[in-house]
Amino acid sequence: MQDLTGQRVLVLGGSSGIGLAAAARAAEAGAEVTIASRSQAKLDAALAGLGPKARAAVLDTVDEAAVEAFFAEGTPWDHIVVSAAQTPSGPVRSLGLADARSAMESKFWGAYRVARAARIREGGSLTLISGFLSVRPSASSVLQGAINAALEALARGLALELAPVRVNAVSPGLIDTPLWSRLPGDKRDAIFARAAETLPARRMGQPEDIANAVLFLITTPFATGSTVRVDGGGAIA
Repeated sequence: MQDLTGQRVLVLGGSSGIGLAAAARAAEAGAEVTIASRSQAKLDAALAGLGPKARAAVLDTVDEAAVEAFFAEGTPWDHIVVSAAQTPSGPVRSLGLADARSAMESKFWGAYRVARAARIREGGSLTLISGFLSVRPSASSVLQGAINAALEALARGLALELAPVRVNAVSPGLIDTPLWSRLPGDKRDAIFARAAETLPARRMGQPEDIANAVLFLITTPFATGSTVRVDGGGAIA
């Protein structure tokens, strides 16, 4: 039984998708959950489903001063999950350098800033969300694979530097999150159907699948320096 009663859990990027699912699972396990993201409107909407103990904070992990100020006050957190990221995608030779730098600033350096500034109790945990492109490169998303691989290496190194705080990564595959809403419905449905046909799991991933892995790492005291891949078999298909 995963029990987080009385523990304080912060989920950065917790207003939607994987982050919100992780926050919901932590709340179900009894945690006092705080979700953070750049959008107050999204945070307000997300809070409605997280119960009376949930709190919200507006925070952009790209803003170094804001990150440092956020963690400078208050008691240490028991667990922190970093799911926040805005990552423009495309082939290296067509993705603009400004967009490439923006992706790195958001997903990699955002997590790095949090790791630098966060106060986490001994025996607590920091969990980063990477992605299976770290081990299964795509010709159309080269940078995303490189960022994810860097995040996983960062988690392993931090597990040594921050010990006894535990640091891990969860590596999702194709997950049905609001990010896909940018595509027309028929195109999105076709991608999901093709994934269900080709993945060994024979289904598209859901945010709750990743949240389960996050809760496993949070509540397993012997897990550190690990990357848990939850991709429906995408890395081997």
